[in-house]
Amino acid sequence: MKASSLTRTVFASAMMLFASMASAGITLDGTRVVFAAPAKETSVIVRNQGSNDIMVQSWVEPNSNGADADVPFAITPPLVRLGGKKQQVLRILYLGQGLPTNKESVFWLAVQEIPQKAKNENALQIAIRQRVKLFYRPANLPDIAANAAKSLQWKLVEQGGKTALSVTNPSAYHVSFSGSTVKLRTGKDTAPYTAAMEMLAPGATRVAVLKGAPGVRSGAGLVEFDSINDYGGLDRVTSKLSN
Repeated sequence: MKASSLTRTVFASAMMLFASMASAGITLDGTRVVFAAPAKETSVIVRNQGSNDIMVQSWVEPNSNGADADVPFAITPPLVRLGGKKQQVLRILYLGQGLPTNKESVFWLAVQEIPQKAKNENALQIAIRQRVKLFYRPANLPDIAANAAKSLQWKLVEQGGKTALSVTNPSAYHVSFSGSTVKLRTGKDTAPYTAAMEMLAPGATRVAVLKGAPGVRSGAGLVEFDSINDYGGLDRVTSKLSN
C-alpha cells in the first residue's frame, strides 16, 4: 500500500473512531455511591446520552487491595439494553454479611458500555467503562461523615531525611482529597508546601513528603485541603499541626 493510501486509511479510521465516541457515552447520576445501613439496597441511575441503543454491563469490584476478596453485593440488572437518550435504574443489593460494622468499607462500582456490532468490519470499537467509589456505611457509627475530614490529625515528621506530613484518620469514615494534594502554610508571606495525599481509610495513618520544605521543625502551621463529600462536592478544611 502506498504511503498516501495508508495515510488516508488511518485518517478515515480515526475520524470513524472519533465520530463513534462523540455519539456514544454513558453517564451516572453521581461521582460516588453511599450505601447506608440499615437499608438493604441503594440505587444509581445510568443514562445513555447517545442516539443508538447500547448494552450496559455493571458489577462491583473490590478496592485495589485484595483483588481476590469476596464482594458481598449484587447488581440488578447486571446487563441491560439501553435505548438512545434513555435511562436505567441500577439496584445495588447488600447480601447482609461479611463487612465490618464499626467502620466504612469501600468498593468500586463499574458500569461499562458495550457498543453494538459495527457495520464496517474495519471499524475500531471501544468499550467505555466508568468506575465510581461505592462506600458501605454501617448503621450507628460514631459522629457523622461530614466531620471526618475535620478530625484528621496532622504533624510534621522526617522521612528519609526529608520533611513530611503524617496524617491519621481517627474516624470511622473514609476521607477523600480533591486533586490528591494538601497544602501546608507556615506563614502569611511564604508560599505553601504541597504533599501528595490519597484517600485515607478509617484508622489509617499515611506519611507524605512535603515538596521543597526545609528541615523538620515543630511550630505553628496550617494544613489546607478540599475534602470530597457524599454528594461529590468540595468542603474546604483548614487544620492546625499537632506538633
